[in-house]
Amino acid sequence: MKLPLQLTFKGMDASAAVEEAAHRKVVHLERFYSGITSCRVVIELLQKHQHQGRPFGVRIDLTLPGHELVVNQVEHEDLYVALRDAFDDMTRQLEELARRQRGMQKEHPHALHGEVVRLDHDGGFGFISTPDGDEYYFNHDNLANTRFDQLRIGSPVQFIAQAGAHGPQAKRVSVGKHSFG
Repeated sequence: MKLPLQLTFKGMDASAAVEEAAHRKVVHLERFYSGITSCRVVIELLQKHQHQGRPFGVRIDLTLPGHELVVNQVEHEDLYVALRDAFDDMTRQLEELARRQRGMQKEHPHALHGEVVRLDHDGGFGFISTPDGDEYYFNHDNLANTRFDQLRIGSPVQFIAQAGAHGPQAKRVSVGKHSFG
């Protein structure tokens, strides 16, 4: 990091143990992204809640070339838990930024549409056909928000295609009025 960690305590005294914990967390962040320019952490003792103790708030501002990432106030009654949660949030933001910069944007699988064409109620499996004629195997474990005994031949479904041990398989099969094509 080009600039040293800027750690500010509000509404409480500074603590060497907390400073050390924050420094360790920043070193951990640098493992995910080596180009960090600066890091500002504010730890604040917040106002007492009516039915709870006094929570701590942690805010992190991280500056990188061309980017500024912020974790707004993460609150918890245990200061170290609030610190951990805030830095975990920042780690996720850094990982996502690094993925985008490498052109590895997280992609969600494309949902396909089809209809149930064969069922074996005793065996608990069936087949889905798509409008282009491809067939996908599924079983009761692949269903989402429906029971196998609710399925009928011709039921419209949406699913995620996946390569199975014996050919194309449908995962996360959901039943409903889905458009085909």
